[in-house]
Amino acid sequence: MALLPVSDALAQVLASIDGPVPEEIVPLASCHGRSLARDLVAKRTQPPFAVSAMDGYAVRAADCATIPATLTVIGESAAGRGFRGDIGPGEAVRIFTGAPLPASADAIVIQEDTQALDDGRVEIHEAPPVGHYVRPAGLDFAKGDVLLEAGRRLDAGDIALAAAMNHASLPVRRKPRVAIIATGDELVLPGEEPGPDQIVASNIYALAAIITRAGGEAIDCGIARDTREDVLRVVEAARAAEPDILITLGGASVGAHDLVQETLTGIGLELGFWRIAMRPGKPLMHGKLGGKSRDMLFLGLPGNPVSAMVCAILFLAPAIRALLGDPQAPQGPPRHPGILGVDLKANDKREDYMRAKLMPRASALAIVEPFARQDSSMLGHLARADALVIRAPHAPAAKAGEPVEFIRLADIF
Repeated sequence: MALLPVSDALAQVLASIDGPVPEEIVPLASCHGRSLARDLVAKRTQPPFAVSAMDGYAVRAADCATIPATLTVIGESAAGRGFRGDIGPGEAVRIFTGAPLPASADAIVIQEDTQALDDGRVEIHEAPPVGHYVRPAGLDFAKGDVLLEAGRRLDAGDIALAAAMNHASLPVRRKPRVAIIATGDELVLPGEEPGPDQIVASNIYALAAIITRAGGEAIDCGIARDTREDVLRVVEAARAAEPDILITLGGASVGAHDLVQETLTGIGLELGFWRIAMRPGKPLMHGKLGGKSRDMLFLGLPGNPVSAMVCAILFLAPAIRALLGDPQAPQGPPRHPGILGVDLKANDKREDYMRAKLMPRASALAIVEPFARQDSSMLGHLARADALVIRAPHAPAAKAGEPVEFIRLADIF
C-alpha cells in the first residue's frame, strides 16, 4: 500500500477541522500572542488633530518668508495643554513635541533655528515651508479604518496599535485545548528513578511547548500503560477535559503492544489515515473521535522523540493555527531557501526532514549543514539543530553549494 504524501496528509488534517474555536473578549493587557477573532476597527483618528513633530515655535510660514524674521511670542502649546487662541500676523507660539498646532499656524520652526529675545519675541533663522514638522490629523489612521485583520496573532506592536485605536479589550479566539497522552510501560516521569528497562518521558513536555508556542493550551493527561484498559481509562479522562485535539504519543506502530488504534476504533474513532511518506514520523495516525460535546481531532504521534516533534511541527502546529482562524495555516510551517553546506546522498521514497545547523554567512541565503547521523531517538542533535532540511522523495544526490529548502526551528520552538 502506497504511503500518503506529506502535503496530502496535512490537507486531510486541516480538512477535518470543522472551523475556528469560539471567540472570547479578553482585556488588552492579556492579548499578547492571542489571535484576533474579528477585524479590528479604529475607534478614533490618530492623531485626532494636527500636532507638532518637534520642539520649537508654531508660526505662519508667510511671516517667515524673509529671514531673519522677528515674531512676538503670544503663548505656549504643550502636549495635553494646547494654546486656545489664533496666531495673527507677526506672531508665534512656543510649542513642544506632540502638542496641538494652534489655529492659523501652518508650520513649525525647530528650536535650533531660533533665538529667543529678552523682550518676549523670537528671531527666526530658517524659513519653513508650509507643513514643516507638522503631523496632520489622521497621519497614522482614521476612525473606521480596519488596521488589524481577523486571524492575526498579536505581537507587541499590534497591542500598541490596538491601544491607540482606543480598544480596552479585544475579541480573540479561545485557546485550542490539546490533550496529550503518552503511552508505554517503559516510561517514567522526569525526576523518577527508571527501572532497568525504562526511559524518561520527554515527549510530553516538548509537545506542550510547541502547543503553547502555536497558541494552544496543553493538557497533560499522563501516561497510559500497555493495556487496552489503561489506554481506555486515560482516553476517557482526556475526553472529559473536552479538548479540541487529542494527541497520543507512541503505540501507533504495528507491534503487539501498539494498542492505540485498536482501542480508539473500538470507541468510535473514524480513522483518516495511518502512515505517511516521511522520515522521521512514518507511523503518524489521524482521525476524528467523538468528545463529550463535540468531535475532536485525533493525531497519534510516533513514540520516538524526534519523530513526534517533527510531526508536531508539520501537522499539530498548523492544526492549532487553523483552529485559531489563521489563513496561513494550510501552507504549513514557513519554508526558507538555503544553500547546502555538505554533500547528501540520494533520498528514498519518503520525504526527509533532516536536523541541521545554520552556519554564519555574509550573503542573503543561509548555509545549512545537516548532521551526519539522523536517528529519530537523538534529542541531543535536535536540541543543537537550528533547522530541518527538507528533501523530496527520490531526490538525487546533492552537492555542497546546491540550493535547499529548510524549516527554521525558531519559527516553531
